[in-house]
Amino acid sequence: MQRVGKPYRQHDHAERFDAIVVGSGIGGLAAAALLARHGGQRVLVLERHYMPGGFTHVFLRAGYEWDVGLHYIGGVQHPESRTRRMFDHVTDSRLEWEFMGDVFDRIVLGDRVYDLVAGPERYGARLKECFPDEAAGIDRYLETIRGVAGAAGLYFAEKAVAAPLAALAGPLMRRPFLKHARRTTHEVLAGMVRDPDLAAVLTGQWGDYGLPPRRSSFAIHAMVARHYLWGGSYPIGGSSAIAATIAPLIEEAGGSILYKAEVAEILLEGGRAVGVRMADGAELRAPIVISDAGASNTFERLLPAETIARHGIDRQLEPLAPSSAHLCVYAGLQKTSDELGLPKANFWLYTGNDHDGAVEAYENDPAAPLPVVYVSFPSAKDPTFEDRYPGRSTIELITMAPWERFAAWAGDPVKRRGEEYARRKEELAQRMFERLEPRLPGVVEQIDYYEVSTPLSTRHYANYAHGELYGLDHTAARFDRRFLKPRTPIPGLYLTGQDIATAGVAGALAGGYLTSSAILGKNLIKAATAG
Repeated sequence: MQRVGKPYRQHDHAERFDAIVVGSGIGGLAAAALLARHGGQRVLVLERHYMPGGFTHVFLRAGYEWDVGLHYIGGVQHPESRTRRMFDHVTDSRLEWEFMGDVFDRIVLGDRVYDLVAGPERYGARLKECFPDEAAGIDRYLETIRGVAGAAGLYFAEKAVAAPLAALAGPLMRRPFLKHARRTTHEVLAGMVRDPDLAAVLTGQWGDYGLPPRRSSFAIHAMVARHYLWGGSYPIGGSSAIAATIAPLIEEAGGSILYKAEVAEILLEGGRAVGVRMADGAELRAPIVISDAGASNTFERLLPAETIARHGIDRQLEPLAPSSAHLCVYAGLQKTSDELGLPKANFWLYTGNDHDGAVEAYENDPAAPLPVVYVSFPSAKDPTFEDRYPGRSTIELITMAPWERFAAWAGDPVKRRGEEYARRKEELAQRMFERLEPRLPGVVEQIDYYEVSTPLSTRHYANYAHGELYGLDHTAARFDRRFLKPRTPIPGLYLTGQDIATAGVAGALAGGYLTSSAILGKNLIKAATAG
């Protein structure tokens, strides 16, 4: 584990900064690093948790280490790729990656197993081997997701350009992307492929953005699918290495990262953001405030209701639902990944090929089969894990967990939620273990220690009201909302992170680039990826 920053209690309130960032997720850290690198700005990053990094932080328990939100990243194994260059730019190339190998995701539909393999041509060829009658549809699908990725560039660039240019060129910049974003994943695929297993395999990564095919915008599906066409990679040293390698750029410019630093509200004077008020009442001031707390938290928790109503943001937010919540089992084993035969590839375990039907059944009946069990093997992905934790390995199992099933305990203290809460967690853990056992016989009985997080855990540590994982749901309505961009109607206040871009660590990183570009009036994505 690589810790960065210092505790809030050690901060000298007399220090002056050019910008304050609320939240230390990758969007916030990237924005701070880019302002430091390209604007020479001193940036103060405030994190309410005891560990900076947002969903890339890790935790230790019983001699094991687990990541909490990063399980793999696409498109970084090639040094010249756009995503890799964007990471290199905010880390001064200090962050290293381990390629997961040819097979990065294994989609299991009942007793049928399909591997997703790295490389667009090999990816398509493997699918055609499994579904020879669908060759034309597979080609069309791959061509379409590339097209969406191309259209996405202008759509997201429009979010960062100055208001006069956005008013003039915005509709044209957004239109090609919205043509795809306004359709569901199911609608698009239904016009391309006929085999239900193929459709289920193509959408088998829906957990990476939180919505099954009939509910998700095809745009988010296409961007995620294309992101992994070249395979997956894992940060060497674990996911905490990301924050640890971004932090020096911030600190070398005179900035600071503080943890256990909870912001209570954003300060406004004359309708302008001028700083923040901390939970202890202290006021920290800067001419720029950037929120990486998520759109809902920013507007509904950190700002006065009358301010948001005056700008009409409450009406724009109201139709947008929070993304899905999850339950995760963190398991530790007293044998190495090699000894247990743990793979680098992730497992997506389904009981059949109807993702939407399975989700709906589970939402209506807690006793229905779990709609998905995602399994990650972080110790197998990180080549340094054995050196850091000799003789040990880790597994993480994740499934959907509707917030409503845990909301009754939302007011109870952590670790004091009673027997029924503990029983419910244990029952779900055992159900996930039962799904894993046939895939890796004998491994479950080797588990030495495990604990279970619920949506309440996400709420407690990440401060998302409903334990959501991906901010706002990635529906068509989300992509149509013009207010989800770096500039807010409040002068001096900016948004960053996944809500102004897309789900996941790479999406949040892009959000950091968009925000810093908007503030500095420079195309920093071009600066990072040129050459």
